[in-house]
Amino acid sequence: MSILVDGNTKLVVQGITGRDGAFHAGQMKQYGTRVVAGVTPGKGGQEVHGIPVYNTVEEAVEKEGANTSIIYVPGAFAPDAICEAADAGCGLIVCITEGVPTRDMITVMQYLSAGQARLLGPNSPGLISPGQSKVGILPGEIFQPGPVGVVSRSGTLTYEVAYQLSQAGLGQSTVIGLGGDPIIGTRFIDVLELFEADPQTRAMVLIGEIGGTDEEEAAEYIAQQVTKPVAAFIAGLTAPPGKRMGHAGAIISGGSGTAEDKIAALEGAGIPVAARPVDIVDLIRDRLDGE
Repeated sequence: MSILVDGNTKLVVQGITGRDGAFHAGQMKQYGTRVVAGVTPGKGGQEVHGIPVYNTVEEAVEKEGANTSIIYVPGAFAPDAICEAADAGCGLIVCITEGVPTRDMITVMQYLSAGQARLLGPNSPGLISPGQSKVGILPGEIFQPGPVGVVSRSGTLTYEVAYQLSQAGLGQSTVIGLGGDPIIGTRFIDVLELFEADPQTRAMVLIGEIGGTDEEEAAEYIAQQVTKPVAAFIAGLTAPPGKRMGHAGAIISGGSGTAEDKIAALEGAGIPVAARPVDIVDLIRDRLDGE
């Protein structure tokens, strides 16, 4: 098994006629993802990589059975695109777009709270269940099917850790990039709960970074609710306070959100924290061998 995406995922690409949407729609289709439709208002009736284009997500759901949406539209239009996908009945919405105004995301999250749709992102690289479905911009060739679930706030570190795991023969059940913005739809605890319930996932990797308190909250949740082995890596150990490091959410403010705080919380919950991304391999192998 896997979580959130698999062979039954039927994907609609919002913004498919744009440069990024068209390119990645082709990449996802080539990987084996069931990309059943694209949406660009006013361009219905066209095709991109043999994928039919509709004017609305509602049409894509009705005519092609789409159940998952991925969004490649400019930041100013992404909030409306998210709400449109939710209204059309997409159970999972993946927002790749970065630069979505924080104030708009507050409104979007309030809107989504009344329904059943799950949002991943914004500013997310997406997710992949290796060998089954890729929904996002992740480089599919570095992932291999296996027992390790990976959840991360960082895009490039996700790829680095997954590559190291694959090279060591430790494949992944599902790999998820949460997104680096201050307000995102899916957080560590949400994914940890899904991994805990997934029979294929035997161990988990948590990749965090400075800013916010999500990692500390995840550590508390793991200590209380997770029975499977977990290892972690926290980026930003040398980041100076008050300076944003990469993601909009990766900023230390008010004396909180430091890498030291996060590492202490995780280690206090019995979760080993790697000093370098490559060290995740040995930590996970040791945890699996100790089951």
